[in-house]
Amino acid sequence: MHYENVCLETVACTLPDEIVSSDDIERQLEPLYRRLRLPEGRLELMTGIRQRRFWPRGLLCGAQSAVTADKAIRATGVDRRRIGALVHGSVCRDFLEPATACGVHHRLGLPGNCAVYDVSNACLGLLSGVLQVANMIELGQIEAGLVVGTENGRRLVESTIQYLNTEPSLTRQSIKNAFASLTIGSGSAALLLCHRRISRTGNRLLGGVVHAATDHCELCQGGQGEASAAGQSPQDGGPLLLMQTDSETLMHEGVAAAQRAFLAFLREIGWSVGDVQKTFCHQVGRAHRRLLFDSLGLDTELDYSTFEMLGNTGSTALPTTMALGIENGRLQSGDRVAMLGIGSGINVVMLGVEWQSAVPTA
Repeated sequence: MHYENVCLETVACTLPDEIVSSDDIERQLEPLYRRLRLPEGRLELMTGIRQRRFWPRGLLCGAQSAVTADKAIRATGVDRRRIGALVHGSVCRDFLEPATACGVHHRLGLPGNCAVYDVSNACLGLLSGVLQVANMIELGQIEAGLVVGTENGRRLVESTIQYLNTEPSLTRQSIKNAFASLTIGSGSAALLLCHRRISRTGNRLLGGVVHAATDHCELCQGGQGEASAAGQSPQDGGPLLLMQTDSETLMHEGVAAAQRAFLAFLREIGWSVGDVQKTFCHQVGRAHRRLLFDSLGLDTELDYSTFEMLGNTGSTALPTTMALGIENGRLQSGDRVAMLGIGSGINVVMLGVEWQSAVPTA
């Protein structure tokens, strides 16, 4: 994929106020740790994740997405009447129908000729939305578009804690597939793209590639859990939300898929490995990051990471990390930036950006 007319005008994020440390989670898992004689501190030791954040109980993801999207619009100064597409791309959504994007569109006051829909692609939902909006801009169908999403990891983490503490059949071996669920955090991110003729930044989205390795689609699967010894989730009265992840295999197969995609990515946009000056990746943990960069032949010094403080925030992880990196002055004019997305499925999306500037403040 190549783009001549698409600019990544801004990336915005908002974060929850409530902070939950890995030590906090292990204290809640005391019944499990005591029964299986597990050493304390293993969660942070194995992942490098010190804490994650949660939204308040009862939060509608669409309401928070509207806040983050509005932040992106106001930062760029793009006329809302020029926004021709709104894509909501997070795993979390408000209802099965209508699309969560509908409520976001209403709250933002966007025009009636705006395409409004949800996209679901696990941790790559927002990047998949970016591709769709970029295609519409390149084809001349719209001048600007928004991709937004909000992930709320609270229910998954609390359901997993309850299940681990109350399911008597669990062993040291069998709990491994629930481990990744304890790394999940919450966040909200939005990306605003526009045609280069109305861009104030000139941050060119050069293009990218996708790659699928769906023979590994069973390595991470989540949904409503069966009624177990844990019964109902005490926080919301609903069934447990559980996820089973073969973390070790998923890491290795995901990185292998990323290797294949990266070679195609470099060919597609005409870069060499040495041309990559900054990276933003999907945030999983310390071991994943180290293996990924070793396998791609990249220096971790090029990367900006947030997993230590935010955990894995699903589809919002990469854009949230990029937004925070921009906010903290990580990017300089002329930087060639690789956005490296890897999600369960296994799917890979890699995008190249020629960075010029953040949104002008005046």
